[in-house]
Amino acid sequence: MKEQSTNSLPQWNVTRISSSLGIEYPIIQGPLGGLSTQRLTATVSNFGGLGSFGAHGLNPSAIKDVIAEIRMLTSKPFAINLWVSMEDEGARTSGSEEFARSLASLAGHIQALGGMLPTFTPYVPVKFEDQVRVLLDAKVPVFSFIYGVPPKEILDECRAQGILTIGTATTPDEAVVLEQAGVDVVAASGFESGGHRGSFLRPSEESLTGTFSLVPQVVDSVSIPVVAAGGIADARGVVAAFALGAEGVQIGTAFLACEESGASPLHRNAILSGNARRTGLTRGFTGRLARGVHNQLLEELNRPGTEILPYPLQRILVKNLTVVAEKAVKPEFLQLWAGQSANLSRQNDAKTLLQTLISGVSTVAESVHKNFEQSSR
Repeated sequence: MKEQSTNSLPQWNVTRISSSLGIEYPIIQGPLGGLSTQRLTATVSNFGGLGSFGAHGLNPSAIKDVIAEIRMLTSKPFAINLWVSMEDEGARTSGSEEFARSLASLAGHIQALGGMLPTFTPYVPVKFEDQVRVLLDAKVPVFSFIYGVPPKEILDECRAQGILTIGTATTPDEAVVLEQAGVDVVAASGFESGGHRGSFLRPSEESLTGTFSLVPQVVDSVSIPVVAAGGIADARGVVAAFALGAEGVQIGTAFLACEESGASPLHRNAILSGNARRTGLTRGFTGRLARGVHNQLLEELNRPGTEILPYPLQRILVKNLTVVAEKAVKPEFLQLWAGQSANLSRQNDAKTLLQTLISGVSTVAESVHKNFEQSSR
């Protein structure tokens, strides 16, 4: 039997995802929540990947401005990411007493760093429907989302306008629900990933499946293309994701370490310095389960008995500490979002990171192929 040459290996970057998006490489930059920038989004898209901007914390007019600015920087496809579920139960009824109990665990640190203690103000919600209206009117190329499934009329309008939709699943069951709703692509998000766990069928604590286990189960459960997310930071992770059946990858923390991101120098240094070896899950940062570098803030907020407000009230409260901690150069009191593979991050420039990934994938894939050939002889 004639041996297959490594030169005849299929092109890894030609998938349903790259074809449907019109991009050269099926590499998606994670939306990075409030640490997105138009510059990073455009840099990734201009290179041939899919840049993303996490806009869930912005009001509709700000989202409109962001889209316009991105379009000034790139003519390539990009994604805007929103959260379908914008608040947790109790956010609208939580009052001054709950606020005071949650503030108690932070007050000493805020004052020690020279900050003023915040006072209670009623919660003013931002509607997902108002945010997504901006995306539809602007006809963004890609609409990605977490924490649920948008209403049918929104997905129908996306389809009518040619807007590709990417939903996030943390379990195979969630992936099936997304496909049944008519979502175009599912991002299978393993619990290694930094930032928030976007679970929506069961509590996040009951939906903690690793990427290596999650991706092939999702691939077997749906017919739509699957993007692997969580713990992917270098070419080895990309090749592994494709071996598991994914047709694209989403990378967050490695892009967060790049100077084009909105992460502070303290945050980027924590990722690139080797100090992100230990990460942990907490509801203390925002009220929703999320992963960040294990530091004093995370440890204290995870202590039994610590009062945590519903999302987004806890996020708003903790910001009173992180703002003064940033000025005081105290990373131990910052929300240092990072995934479990943070210590694999090596680049502080987004274009260099992409170049390294692209060249590395070919090298790793060729090595795997050669090893397989040798073992099969």
